[in-house]
Amino acid sequence: MKLLFVADPLESFKIYKDTTFAMMREAQKRGHLIHISEPKDIRWQRGEPVTALVRSITLTGHAVNWFAEQPENQRVALKGFDAVVMRKDPPFDSEFFYTTHLLEQAQREGARVFNKPLALRDHPEKLAILEWPQFIGPTLVTRSAQDIKRFHAEHHDIILKPLDGMGGMGIFRVREDGLNLGGIIETLNRDGAETVMVQKFLPAIAQGDKRILVIDGKPVPYSLARIPQGGEVRGNLAAGGKGVAQPLSARDREIAETIGPVLAARGLLLIGLDVIGDSLTEINVTSPTCFQEITDQTGFDVAAMFVQALEAAQLRSQ
Repeated sequence: MKLLFVADPLESFKIYKDTTFAMMREAQKRGHLIHISEPKDIRWQRGEPVTALVRSITLTGHAVNWFAEQPENQRVALKGFDAVVMRKDPPFDSEFFYTTHLLEQAQREGARVFNKPLALRDHPEKLAILEWPQFIGPTLVTRSAQDIKRFHAEHHDIILKPLDGMGGMGIFRVREDGLNLGGIIETLNRDGAETVMVQKFLPAIAQGDKRILVIDGKPVPYSLARIPQGGEVRGNLAAGGKGVAQPLSARDREIAETIGPVLAARGLLLIGLDVIGDSLTEINVTSPTCFQEITDQTGFDVAAMFVQALEAAQLRSQ
């Protein structure tokens, strides 16, 4: 297949842990051709299809100069690729939103895009959990400072987070004493201008914030428990959490096998469920990670499972 990955700049990749790199490496191993573009290089003009300025690359197998590319980039119609894999990291800001509309136009022209642009827009990573209240802990979504204070009075120990955060950014814990709750609310909701998610603190975070990967509706048999370190409340790897791979529990599998097929049918080939203890906390759809950590620790080849699913999805879409 001729594959296009829409992603962050190649020069920013940390290939020892980058999931998009793992996808490309597996795809090349299977004989697929690898191309890369950034969202800023996607263009539509009346009378033309959606195009992108594309880098054609080959992975070298080296740790430093890890890719080689053709000397000249080319502008290519997205419909000319067998699959377009959207892997731009969050935040899901206005530019990400506009990129999904360009990708959706490319889809109308015949491009095969994974994950589907409409599905990316319809499933914001914090709010997508609201569809499955049976799996989540006490949760509040509001702009109201008074609502947040009432929620704290009821649950005593809470987590507050912005809806557009990533990698643990902007997450606060407020304990029973309510210390600095007012200041945190002002910081996050900006006098009622921005919506905040508030959740009851789950002590099971001490055992890790589990990332459960679901590929084409089927769960990877291992999660990566991201365990907070050094007094941190956040388990995110970007916030210094330690990743420990472990088999899925019965509850993990129940959550994944309920949600996975539903979201796969909506065009989400790859999702990452975040579970603390027995409670679902987020559904990641933009560019879920942790492929390499799980594979390195368990030997289960997550990238191979993904590329196999991508090949099958591409055939179904023809």
